[in-house]
Amino acid sequence: MRSSSSELLLDQQQELRKRKLLELAQPKKKKAPKRTCRERVWFYTTSFLAMTAVGGGSALLFLVPLYVDPAISTLAADFVSEPVKCVTTRREDLCGIFNCTWSSCREGCTSDMYSCTHIYVMYSTAPYYTKNATLIPQSDDDDDDGNSSSTVSPSSVPTSTTQSGENFTEEAVLLVNIKGCGYPPEVDCENFTTIYGRENAEFPCFYSRGNRTVVLIHYNREEHVQVIIHYFAVPFIVTLVTSVVLCVMYCDCRCGTERSHRRRRTRRCAVEDASDGSISTRVDMLASQAEVTKPL
Repeated sequence: MRSSSSELLLDQQQELRKRKLLELAQPKKKKAPKRTCRERVWFYTTSFLAMTAVGGGSALLFLVPLYVDPAISTLAADFVSEPVKCVTTRREDLCGIFNCTWSSCREGCTSDMYSCTHIYVMYSTAPYYTKNATLIPQSDDDDDDGNSSSTVSPSSVPTSTTQSGENFTEEAVLLVNIKGCGYPPEVDCENFTTIYGRENAEFPCFYSRGNRTVVLIHYNREEHVQVIIHYFAVPFIVTLVTSVVLCVMYCDCRCGTERSHRRRRTRRCAVEDASDGSISTRVDMLASQAEVTKPL
């Protein structure tokens, strides 16, 4: 009787152990805990800051070469603030990649040049003042609706400078901007070469104090300063601030000793929890409980 009862007890213990092992081996479906209001605010704040930082960094990659670099180069060239009188001396239309190392005007700044236009001018260091605030347009032709299209001729602007006593410099290069290139509608090379490429054309221009062989048709220092502030300073500050806030939110900024002690305590607690919750320990505890509750 004792042998049969002991065998039955062992069989019950084995079945109970197998059953518990199967239950523990099966993955338990845990319900996703509901997020609290604080967790939602934390999540949306993190998403917003991350997207802002990425957007600001991406904007810098495109704005710096297209706008910021030309603006800084223009300010570094130190152009005169008051316009002077320029006279076109000659114009050259060249072809070939070796002849076109530069161009007075080019639409697009990344592609190779196989045709280019060189415009040379002479300028006087005396200020160029206009009597009228507006330029006098010259009508070229009429369109089908009867509206006349007009282009501005630089030689038609009346000036207060006298023809006598003007000292012109040597030949200089006329550029549409400091890079000699740009993109429509800001840069229209066809209109530029038509107006300023005619020989003996007179117009106001700005020469560089650092390199007197470079002349521009338009210069405004405040405009270039605003470009640097809007296209570089603002995105850079936004990217920097959002990155710092994200680091403060997720990085542990305490000293190294305190951080190491906390890691050790966390690991120790995790090991103790794992040892208490192991499969063999839990099965043994259940088997002992079964023996206690066994009917005599």
